[in-house]
Amino acid sequence: MTKDQAADDRTSDDYWNHNTHYHGVVLRNVPRGCGAALDVGCGDGLLVRRLAPRAVHVTGLDRSAEMIAKARALSEGVGNADFVEAGLLEYDLPVEHYDFVCSVAAIHHMDFTKAMTAMRDAVRPGGGLVVMSLATNAGRRDLAISAAGLPAHYYHHLRNRRRATHPGPGAPIVVPEMTWGEVREESLRLLPGATFRRHALWRYSVVWHKPR
Repeated sequence: MTKDQAADDRTSDDYWNHNTHYHGVVLRNVPRGCGAALDVGCGDGLLVRRLAPRAVHVTGLDRSAEMIAKARALSEGVGNADFVEAGLLEYDLPVEHYDFVCSVAAIHHMDFTKAMTAMRDAVRPGGGLVVMSLATNAGRRDLAISAAGLPAHYYHHLRNRRRATHPGPGAPIVVPEMTWGEVREESLRLLPGATFRRHALWRYSVVWHKPR
């Protein structure tokens, strides 16, 4: 992403935390000519507003009435975005409808397999899916990798101290149950050919492109 693109992604309500730090991973994977996009667990809609210039239409989905109200208020000037108050597993997603589906720090609030399957099935052939979230440590190796993230945390927190907020405006906190290894194994089972990556600031990403 260029500096100009990064500047375009910032909005008047721009803030920084471990989740928004990796929005660039999501944005880099939006397909060219993206029509319909969906953000699952959209919170206050920051990522929806960042996606809006890259898609014909973006829908934000969140089960929290408070978050949806905030997202709508903050996104009044965004003409190609709408927000739906519903949980992913309770919402009747159209099959193979979206060119791009994403979710940041939300899937660990749900049944992982059901949620990943629902998002996968909503992507049209040739479309993309990016899921980012948290996992829990299991054993010394995971603990060592997590400990290695502390310098990166302090560096980025100081660099973004004027915009730093944790975890975000009114966002709920849930401790993840699945380990990093379990997330990787289940993701690759459900999404053959996907790329799983563990990031420094205690997040992972799963990037998948649906075959045509």
